[in-house]
Amino acid sequence: MRLDRFLSQVSALSRSQARSAIRAGRVVVEGDTINQPSHQVDSQVAVALDGALLRLPQPQYYMLNKPQGVVCATQDPSHRTVVDLLDTLSSANLHMAGRLDIDTTGLVLLTDDGQWSHRITAPNRDCGKTYRVTLASPLAEADAAQIRLGVALLHEEKPTRPAELKKIDEFQFLLTITEGKYHQVKRMFAAVGNRVVALHRESIGALVLDSELSIGEYRHLSAEEVALF
Repeated sequence: MRLDRFLSQVSALSRSQARSAIRAGRVVVEGDTINQPSHQVDSQVAVALDGALLRLPQPQYYMLNKPQGVVCATQDPSHRTVVDLLDTLSSANLHMAGRLDIDTTGLVLLTDDGQWSHRITAPNRDCGKTYRVTLASPLAEADAAQIRLGVALLHEEKPTRPAELKKIDEFQFLLTITEGKYHQVKRMFAAVGNRVVALHRESIGALVLDSELSIGEYRHLSAEEVALF
């Protein structure tokens, strides 16, 4: 990235102040004084301002067990947000790597690493999300087969992609999908004449919601968990 941008991210300087500091010879990169704000640097180089070494902050990665009634947003005038649940002062740049409806519970991932979240949410990545679905009525086998094959949704040009569906009991199923259409799970079962009464996301890709996390709790991801994506 540009040196002035790097400086504005790792110091209290604004972008314009960073440019002034660079032109004034106050910034040293790998032992050399750099006077060009457009000079390219990366996170591995040693950059010093007035003799003090600067470092990019480490990316943040969290898993959260989302409660009902909380929205997947950074701010909302009417509801509590997932970011409000984080008792950290460094949550300003966080975003969700895949959202959940306000009444859906379970695994939400939050990060400030845009490339990492893109690997989870990009449609061509085929990252599976598994939900525990509770239905209002038992699901007929023919309807279950249709869910697995793909169903046509109202106002959608193409049917849903093939999905995995495993029966837990007459009313509960584990559904794995690789898309993220608006209210997709609820619309899929509505398309076969049923209704979702409870929805809980259990996993994203190979990452499973920590069973030790109570509703509303969160924790940092381990390096091994981050590396899953």
